[in-house]
Amino acid sequence: MAEGPDSTTADPSAPAAPRSPTGPRGARRGFPSALARCGRVDGLDGLRTVAVALVLVYHVEPGLMPGGSVAVDLFFTISGFVITRLLLAEYVRTGRIALLSFYRRRWRRLVPALLVLCAVCAVLGAATSLWAFDGAWRAAGLAATFVVNLVRAAQPGPYSDLTGPLAHTWSLGVEEQFYLLWPLILLALLHRLRARTVLLCTAALCALPVLWRCVLWAPDAAHRIYNGTDTRADQLLAGALVAVVLARLRADDPRLALLRTWTARLCWPALALLLLVGWRVPVTQDAGPWTALWYTAGFLAVAAVSATLVAHLELHPGSRLSRLLSLTPLAWTGRNLSYGLYLWHYPVVRLLASLGLKEGRLATTALLTGVLALLSYWFIERPVLRRGR
Repeated sequence: MAEGPDSTTADPSAPAAPRSPTGPRGARRGFPSALARCGRVDGLDGLRTVAVALVLVYHVEPGLMPGGSVAVDLFFTISGFVITRLLLAEYVRTGRIALLSFYRRRWRRLVPALLVLCAVCAVLGAATSLWAFDGAWRAAGLAATFVVNLVRAAQPGPYSDLTGPLAHTWSLGVEEQFYLLWPLILLALLHRLRARTVLLCTAALCALPVLWRCVLWAPDAAHRIYNGTDTRADQLLAGALVAVVLARLRADDPRLALLRTWTARLCWPALALLLLVGWRVPVTQDAGPWTALWYTAGFLAVAAVSATLVAHLELHPGSRLSRLLSLTPLAWTGRNLSYGLYLWHYPVVRLLASLGLKEGRLATTALLTGVLALLSYWFIERPVLRRGR
């Protein structure tokens, strides 16, 4: 997941966006709150930490967290919100979206750390006899070009080991393929349509993947639906829709007050529901009729629940949930390490399994992954982003 675990609540390599009051230019473009709502949200950073922890437990001890993959759905919605919010703020400030700059920032944020991971896995595959890294050079090539999700989507039966220790980078493929198109689509909508119509179009786009999943659904299409960018786009678009709605509403708009009220009422049930799914629902296993429901309407339902959380954390920075998720260890980890944690955790899981470790796997995986994520942050991600600025 880029940002996914994409990975930062606001793209740290993007030009700094001032938290400025609504100005006439913003109002003229139809998004009066776009500049006021483009800063970092600590609660979202903390939510990232919770999500990456769910994914780690799911891959180490799936019996403890059989539905932990729902955290990836949450990452998608957070990412769609954050990126769209930045794009809208840029459009309001300048009247355009600098696409080449956007793609360069994405490259600097994601690719250097990913290439180092790919190189390490390829070296382990070539220099050791560890079964988990057999043929890792092929997996490295697929991961580095963000096509792991396409390979997995084309496998109707059990997944092959072609993507090996880098199979988890399927989510990065979904995000990067989505972000090749979404800024172009958003820019076209902003240039040609009124702001209200842009909002309606974004909402309509959220519905299309659901209809497409219903058309595609068959038991042997589960991998196609789970890994496809076209079939998962509604989860990213749900976050984008939240960003568009909040940019459209002035601070004194009664609809914003209503939104504040309802997100405050629903935030704890939304979080509890996501945790319950992670704890009890075997999302990636064959569960009969439940699987069909999940793989058609379920993804959008999770996106709606995730969007409720995102909106609450944006609108209520002083709430109990926001303060909890904004605790310094959670917020700092989510802001700086969530991408590295996501990148390194699955190869570490495979490495420890190859070494035959059975006792203390969860603690060992968490510790080793944390060390590698810190090294990645201090020696790869942070220097590259600073140089990019």
